Amino acid sequence: MLVNGRWVENWQPVQKADEQGRFIRQVSEFRNWVTPDGRPGPTGEGGFEAEAGRYRLYVALICPWASRTLIARRLKGLEDMIPVTVLNPTLTDQGWQFGGYPGADEDPLYGSKYIHELYTRADPLVSGRATVPVLWDMKRGVMVNNESADIVRMFDTAFEAIAPSDLRLYPAALADEIDVLNRQIYESLNNGVYKAGFASSQEAYDEAVDGVFAMLDQLERRLGDDRPYLFGDELTETDIRAFVTLIRFDAAYHGLFKTNRRQIADYPHLSAHMERVLRLPGVAETVNMDHITRGYYSIKALNPTGIRPAGPAHVRRLLDVVAAD
Repeated sequence: MLVNGRWVENWQPVQKADEQGRFIRQVSEFRNWVTPDGRPGPTGEGGFEAEAGRYRLYVALICPWASRTLIARRLKGLEDMIPVTVLNPTLTDQGWQFGGYPGADEDPLYGSKYIHELYTRADPLVSGRATVPVLWDMKRGVMVNNESADIVRMFDTAFEAIAPSDLRLYPAALADEIDVLNRQIYESLNNGVYKAGFASSQEAYDEAVDGVFAMLDQLERRLGDDRPYLFGDELTETDIRAFVTLIRFDAAYHGLFKTNRRQIADYPHLSAHMERVLRLPGVAETVNMDHITRGYYSIKALNPTGIRPAGPAHVRRLLDVVAAD
């Protein structure tokens, strides 16, 4: 991780835990916003106006947080305005690395070898983990934001004047309800699988895995009235938040993170929801199961041999079917 701008130790998946062994996720530190006119957003400073070709998105296809932003970018029609750089899925001793793997890119701006070099370029005294996604301002040469939730909402509204869209991922009429369900899904499912996988005590693991499956059961019941999406007929950012964990669950979290009471395949309504989102235009292109399994099973703390499982076959079949349609 970085301490005052210097890489001081080999990358570890768990940087912080509480006294009970619960995994604690780092809070994102770059929180500026792109806005239609460059005025400050909910956090950060101003000066980041929506312009085509000004911003670059750095992602890893293994990462569910980064995948949220890729999906929002695609659904909002921003592919031509915001170029993407994909990092190597393997987690190295210095964190995310550029190039060196099929489908991974070199850094086109500075020739950086690791993403942490962008962090120190943005702030020479930065401390913490160097995470993805990163939204970078190529005009000013600074990091705009590294919080996926913020980036999704920027993509939803900031570029409307130059890329109009009929889709609203965070509609005002549902904002309060979305905020409530987002928090529940984040705590118990999105981050819950990590709390289970990176727990350092039995107590912490048991608590986390109970939360994961309570949330899955809740979402299964919610979708049980045959609504297409979590808030009815309208796709929202909450569906994207759920999807990025669901599509990785059986392939990675079920085995590697020991969330193995059931698979998503055992939930008919969640499985149908996952496939429905996967079939939206361009979403399947954001899912790379090779990068996902290569990345997760490269975490030495959880899988020291680096051996990847062959399955699950049902997820690979689904991806093949969608790709062929």
